[in-house]
Amino acid sequence: MTVQTVNTTPIDGQKPGTSGLRKKTRVFMEPGFLENFVQSIFDAIGGGQGKTFVIGGDGRYFNAEAIQTILKMAAANGAARVIVGQGGLLSTPAASHLIRLNNADGGFILSASHNPGGLDEDFGLKFNGANGGPAPEKLTDEMFANTKSISSYKVLEAGDVDLGQLGESQLGDMRVTVVDPVSDYEALMASIFDFEAISALFASGFRMRFDAMHAVTGPYAKAILEGRLGARAGSVVNAVPLPDFGGGHPDPNPIWAKDLMAEMMSTDASDFGAASDGDGDRNMIVGKGAYVTPSDSLAVLAANAHLVPAYKGGLAGVARSMPTSAAVDRVAKAKGLESFETPTGWKFFGNLLDAGRITLCGEESAGTGSDHVREKDGLWAVLMWLNILAVRKASVAEIMTDHWSRFGRDYYSRLDFEAVPSDQANALMSDLIAALDALPGTAANGQTVSAADQFAYSDPVDGSLSEGQGLRLWFESDARAVLRLSGTGTQGATIRLYIETYVDDAASLALDTADVLAPVRNAVFEIAKFQHHIGRTTPDVVT
Repeated sequence: MTVQTVNTTPIDGQKPGTSGLRKKTRVFMEPGFLENFVQSIFDAIGGGQGKTFVIGGDGRYFNAEAIQTILKMAAANGAARVIVGQGGLLSTPAASHLIRLNNADGGFILSASHNPGGLDEDFGLKFNGANGGPAPEKLTDEMFANTKSISSYKVLEAGDVDLGQLGESQLGDMRVTVVDPVSDYEALMASIFDFEAISALFASGFRMRFDAMHAVTGPYAKAILEGRLGARAGSVVNAVPLPDFGGGHPDPNPIWAKDLMAEMMSTDASDFGAASDGDGDRNMIVGKGAYVTPSDSLAVLAANAHLVPAYKGGLAGVARSMPTSAAVDRVAKAKGLESFETPTGWKFFGNLLDAGRITLCGEESAGTGSDHVREKDGLWAVLMWLNILAVRKASVAEIMTDHWSRFGRDYYSRLDFEAVPSDQANALMSDLIAALDALPGTAANGQTVSAADQFAYSDPVDGSLSEGQGLRLWFESDARAVLRLSGTGTQGATIRLYIETYVDDAASLALDTADVLAPVRNAVFEIAKFQHHIGRTTPDVVT
């Protein structure tokens, strides 16, 4: 076996974000593209000499082939050991845990998260640091710079590693350890939750439906929910990970998990429903006739965390991404906890978690987590809910009603306008930014803007400043709207509009969400000139 240094040219760069670099699968399959990006990562982290890495992905198309390439490049760059999930599978939270458990120097996670998979769909790769969390912005900036100047990459000339067989092997001078992707994660969950209480809940006849969406969480959910906790066989559906996610869109929301929603809103609904996404870091929670928004879910978990063994001593603090509703802030205030509003991106939570400033955190995009790993964790959130349900002996709907009666309700929705031509999306945002100072006092559709700004975040841990993180509009009606461009797609631009209205009078706690939010929604359409800039006011997805 010999190390080959391959001359190459810079790739058509795109700055990797919190979720890494995402492109169409065929782009990653182009000769040299994956290799250039991987070498750019090794160069940014000071090389691989003597280091230990974790590698795994969500099983989407090209996952196994990409892992073989990364293994050979890790060996060529001097890595001492690589830990890889059997079959190339690792959920993102499980990968984060393995990095921390093995004191690894980082990990390569192959996923485009909730994006569709397949030859003509999406692929992604990101690097997580030694804390188990996404690479900080300074490091992703260096990776990006390297992709624009790279002239060669290193790869070991060797055969493929058998990823189907557990155990140790050698790849050149590098040790390769193929591990069960579930076992260490299952042990971590058992150390956090009251598994006996959850098992008793299932033994009582409690029914649940977990939709793994043919993604990576399937094996984890089958092993833990059905195998360990005793949920009846068949509780986990779409449990086998498929390269194209069964032709579906592995995003756990009411649109893409429509079969789950249909059952949970039917007369024969299970007691509890949940879903996770492509790489297992997102979640959807739904009870009988009761969909729980991710913002409300975070608030409920914060309010009830003391019922779970790992958090019985209380929380250090809580954090939410800026577009997430303020529901968790109200819980934090009532409990006397420190709370933080951060930009979108789990790396911002990572600093607060590492510093011990927070215990729970979450994003409106269905990501929720705690200090047990440095990623959002879909199955962990589901187990949190099950533990709370087991202790409180109440339904999801009853828990939500009680929560709103105590803290008030933030009616909330996100509207996604996908594949918008980039020039149109940028023009909409640019014009609104230019008008920010003049917006207070502006009235539209019976709503008056009371304040407006462009969100900037000064990190309380490292002092870094992140600017241009989205536009915020507040209204005199105790409502708020946020607009931002998302970088999670692979074509065009996605405009996300987030709207929320707070109420605390008993008569207004059970109204139709769309009706409550309509006045603010239509006001924003008028103020931001949606029809003028993008020619539509009907979103592709509403959650």
